[in-house]
Amino acid sequence: MTTNQIPLNASTSWRLKAIFTGSIGNLVEWYDWYAYAAFALYFAPVFFPEGNSTVQLLNTAAVFAVGFLMRPIGGWLFGSIADRQGRKAAMTLSVLLMSFGSLMIACTPSYESIGLFAPVMLLLARLLQGLSVGGEYGTSATYLSEVAAAGRRGFFSSFQYVTLIGGQLLALGIQLLLQKVFLTPTELAEWGWRIPFVIGAILALVALYLRRNMHESVSLEHKKKERGSVIVLFSKHPKAVLTVVGLTLGGTIAFYTYTTYMQKFLVNTVKLSKEHSTLISFSLMLIYAILQPFFGWLSDKIGRKPLLIGFGVLGTLFTVPILTAVSQTSSAWTAFFLILAALLIVSGYTSINAVVKAELFPAEVRALGVGLPYALTVAIFGGTAEYLALYFKNAGHEPFYYWYVTACIFVSLLVYITSKDSRKTSFIDKEQL
Repeated sequence: MTTNQIPLNASTSWRLKAIFTGSIGNLVEWYDWYAYAAFALYFAPVFFPEGNSTVQLLNTAAVFAVGFLMRPIGGWLFGSIADRQGRKAAMTLSVLLMSFGSLMIACTPSYESIGLFAPVMLLLARLLQGLSVGGEYGTSATYLSEVAAAGRRGFFSSFQYVTLIGGQLLALGIQLLLQKVFLTPTELAEWGWRIPFVIGAILALVALYLRRNMHESVSLEHKKKERGSVIVLFSKHPKAVLTVVGLTLGGTIAFYTYTTYMQKFLVNTVKLSKEHSTLISFSLMLIYAILQPFFGWLSDKIGRKPLLIGFGVLGTLFTVPILTAVSQTSSAWTAFFLILAALLIVSGYTSINAVVKAELFPAEVRALGVGLPYALTVAIFGGTAEYLALYFKNAGHEPFYYWYVTACIFVSLLVYITSKDSRKTSFIDKEQL
């Protein structure tokens, strides 16, 4: 097991290996995280009493949101570990924790069998997964940004969202196979939904092996007391912390709206079948993943700021029209192309948000600086997006949610306009000179 640091003059193949190692664990973590969202349509009645389907989804969305509340703790805990003990230690521990949470969900009995203990155990598992994924983002974003060569950092760091989306694709792909090939709808609803959580726990062992053999992206030979310090982060880098919050706000709400929530939106509002909505979501996520490296490459050529502003402007102008049109259509193809347009817009944020945040901080607080404010913002806004959408629908005011998303994107747009282009002021580039 080696802990050598990747040299600054490393070959492209060496850097690609490091990118793969850092990304594969990210894929497994996000697969486990999204398996909950993908299969919520099936296991909602298992953990909650029978009743209105929207209320059942509302309950599972509430547990999903509560899981997000652990993400700031994960961002702080794993960010501190990554800055003090190395990126490798934090990334290895986070994938183990996610695996344990998935195994808990797979093994939890139904509400009918153990009553209130069923949703309590589901909640506990999501809290563990929230802690894990909260730490994963900051450390993997930092690692991928640090191992990438200067001038190609936007392109290589975009693979964080490729694997993040890939995790959702894997969850949806397994769902499609179970729906179309292996199980009947009854079998899937009764016990088949547990299969993807078992798969996630097993896949984590592969990620663990790969991460145990990864190289470090920064030197830890001269450890400083202020490494991973929250006090140092907020006292010396308050502007960068607030910038991360502003950068994340609109982007995370848009991302969770068009990915995690959209599958339920297609079933609950557009009235498509579960199988049809899964197929549409899978196809869209595949295209979306392919788009990320292109936008990352573009940011290396023209800068990060133009892409962020493009997302902010287009998101502000077209969120309400797109979501309104999707809600009113009866055509699966129309819904497909409308959501695809939305994902093209959101790519201006998702493809480069990791590298933009990493470039704002010095190495000694980089993982913490990226992970903690991001996790706080996602917990408050991204984690509650699905819950708010379902709440407004249940209350008979679904369009209110469309305007809420628009307002949040507009706030981020103001941050994009007033911030400097991180590519031109990158701490990572300064450290590697």
